[in-house]
Amino acid sequence: MGWIIAIIVGGIIGWLASMVMARDASMGIFWNIVVGVVGSFIGRFIGSLIGVGSTLTSFDIPGLLMSLLGAIVLLGIANMVQRGRVR
Repeated sequence: MGWIIAIIVGGIIGWLASMVMARDASMGIFWNIVVGVVGSFIGRFIGSLIGVGSTLTSFDIPGLLMSLLGAIVLLGIANMVQRGRVR
């Protein structure tokens, strides 16, 4: 059941990050899920290092915000690689 929740939350986080980074039209649902899940790992890992959000396995608002931040950072890096600049 945890994987299903991770996919759903990852899809929502990826979709929100793609809207913030103006990439919503170029990404499908699969890539939204991938960006959300990978961005969640990045954001929660960074958050656990600096003390924001609890652990990598908790489900709370600061953790979700760090997941969104991680997904935005991931899309920013993807923009830099693809276009040579951040939108």
